[in-house]
Amino acid sequence: MNRRDFLAATAVAGAGLALSNAAQAATAPLLDATGRRIPLGIDNFAVRAWGWKGRELVDYAAGLQLDTLFITDLPSLGSLEVPAATELKRYAADKGVGILLGSWSICPTSKSFKKDWGTAEEHLSLGLRLSKAVGSSAFRVVLGSREDRRTPGGIEARVLDTVRVLKACRHLALDLGVKVSIENHAGDLTADELVWLVESAGREFVGVNMDSGNAMWTLEDPIESLEKLGPYTLTTSLRDSRAWITDKGCKVQWTAMGDGGCVDLKRYFARFAQLCPGVAVNIETIGGFAVEFPFYEDSFWESFPKKSAAEFTRFLSVVRRGSAMDQYDGNNRDRQRSELEKSIRYCREELGLGVRA
Repeated sequence: MNRRDFLAATAVAGAGLALSNAAQAATAPLLDATGRRIPLGIDNFAVRAWGWKGRELVDYAAGLQLDTLFITDLPSLGSLEVPAATELKRYAADKGVGILLGSWSICPTSKSFKKDWGTAEEHLSLGLRLSKAVGSSAFRVVLGSREDRRTPGGIEARVLDTVRVLKACRHLALDLGVKVSIENHAGDLTADELVWLVESAGREFVGVNMDSGNAMWTLEDPIESLEKLGPYTLTTSLRDSRAWITDKGCKVQWTAMGDGGCVDLKRYFARFAQLCPGVAVNIETIGGFAVEFPFYEDSFWESFPKKSAAEFTRFLSVVRRGSAMDQYDGNNRDRQRSELEKSIRYCREELGLGVRA
């Protein structure tokens, strides 16, 4: 090899090494406060249009080399019998997937409450038993939705009603060793209100299912919401968001991870790693539509009578980073799957999340 060829080969090798190092840096695992990698999984609601249940969901999660599968509605277990849930736990464990379980409203006075599983207490009790059987350390539930903020007594009354249900099931939860994780769901609870609910019920058996997208529906900066809810978080249902200013106020649209542009996700998950050690990141992409928040209208603030100017200003700073985006059919099952799988790739390649892959 002559001198010219040697120098050219060295340059190519150096460039290749630089690219390799850059790729390694981009995919370096993000470690939590205990030095462990952060588990990565999915919330099955992200692919709800497929109608998968039980083993079908496990097979999908295993095919993506995920660590966790968060089944957030009881029918998607495939059976509400304890032996069947125990068998599903074994099936998932053989494929390296841990199952988390959840359901819907346990507030008997919420507009979202359904009697499909009996009373609120019966619903919660069933979920706790099934969670134990399927190997979930927490059972995720919700209070309701943003409509509850305008019900008689406001959201404070709905919180107290939910706390009563939780306390009625306290001994069962403690006996089973399963905690209850309450979500900030669909604009029902601000981070401060959710912390109040958890502390009122009893932190020894109640915590938080943190939803970053829903924080935007209560006019909160998702990173500020993380700061408040992180220490209480047991489970997660996370997604990215895009927001922009409108004539009436602003619009918020949920997106695949990395498509929002309003929230610094690397900063978000760096803080998540510190505040939520041992907690899995479960991605719940819900896309296609934008919701308007007409905060220029006086009547809008009847839903948020205690919102501080400082908190709202931080939310506005998030909104002003965004621009409008197209809406589409979010119920299209191929679109649901592509957005979820795109998000999983982003979480691995850009954020360093995941234990197995």
